[in-house]
Amino acid sequence: MMDITITAKIRLYPNEKDKPKLLDTARAFREALNFASGIAHRSNIRVNSSLQKITYQSLREKFKLKSQMACSVSRSVVAKYKSMDSNGVKNTLAIYKRSEYDLVRNRDYSFRGDTISLNTIYGRVVSNYNTKGMKNFFNGTWKFGTAKLIARKNKYYLHIPMSKKVPTLDQNNLMNLVGVDLGINFIATIYDNSGKTQFFSGKQIKQKRAHFKMLRQELQRKRTPSARRRLKKIGGRENRWMTDVNHQITKTLVNQYGENTLFVLENLSGIRKSLEKVRRKNRYTSVSWAFAQFRDFLTYKSQLCKSEVLLVDPKYTSQDCPKCSHRDKNNRNKRLRLFTCKKCNYSSNDDRIGAMNLYNKGSLKYLGRVSA
Repeated sequence: MMDITITAKIRLYPNEKDKPKLLDTARAFREALNFASGIAHRSNIRVNSSLQKITYQSLREKFKLKSQMACSVSRSVVAKYKSMDSNGVKNTLAIYKRSEYDLVRNRDYSFRGDTISLNTIYGRVVSNYNTKGMKNFFNGTWKFGTAKLIARKNKYYLHIPMSKKVPTLDQNNLMNLVGVDLGINFIATIYDNSGKTQFFSGKQIKQKRAHFKMLRQELQRKRTPSARRRLKKIGGRENRWMTDVNHQITKTLVNQYGENTLFVLENLSGIRKSLEKVRRKNRYTSVSWAFAQFRDFLTYKSQLCKSEVLLVDPKYTSQDCPKCSHRDKNNRNKRLRLFTCKKCNYSSNDDRIGAMNLYNKGSLKYLGRVSA
């Protein structure tokens, strides 16, 4: 068994008299976070109890926070700085801009049939909510964590982390092995144990992202307040659209192969460093491509149906011949998107070769054999 955690995002529908209470609480919490962040930054505090001791009384009196809300502020700030430290971000003040606040399960929020009770600086409020697309996570089998209420454009959302134990993939029950090569020209190229290859074209996505890039460049040149507001809207729209694309493709893969499937992907954790060698004009497309998001979506969706994702070393996946194992960087013609082995003359699309090599690496690592 393994633990899996996902975030359920539900829409809240508070009445008109309660909306200002939620918004005031979110704003007060944001200001409290920035207040505590300044102290933590100046004093280099990374221990929750130490920050809470210094800030607690001020958070209660200055920002009117409830007792547990004040405790949540120090926890959130310390966790933020620890995360920044682990990512190599030093001597930088953490600034909170969004109107949002944390709520602890059964203390700051609780479900009551078709409504949810929420804590605010004015006391409890009760709101209707919508679990559209998330009903499966409210069937009683998931454990709810500390939620985050987000206020945005007079709309209110509750993001709830949910966890449960799910069965791990049993090698003896493995039904499908699938190599998944991620790229720009093809979002994903699939090669499975039946020898079938499937391509998910990236042409339309490249065109749309180029359109967004052109709009951004035009607005950046204007440097007006309205242009900056427009830039922010475009960025959010592009991110939502790309997220939807990744959701659709990963859902298709999981539904297509079902239970007991091992999806093999490249471990692209160091992709940004490798892109220093990429031409400057091409870096935006490569760096901003949501490879990590695709992997995360495929990981949790596969785990929910008793399947898994295996990450392997990406070295030589574009140079090795999947038939005779001959390695040569000249095997691949990048301009023609073609792979031709210099030893055995095996030839195919270079993205398909990448998927085949990932399949072989997964087979060798997980099953101890090469079978492509």
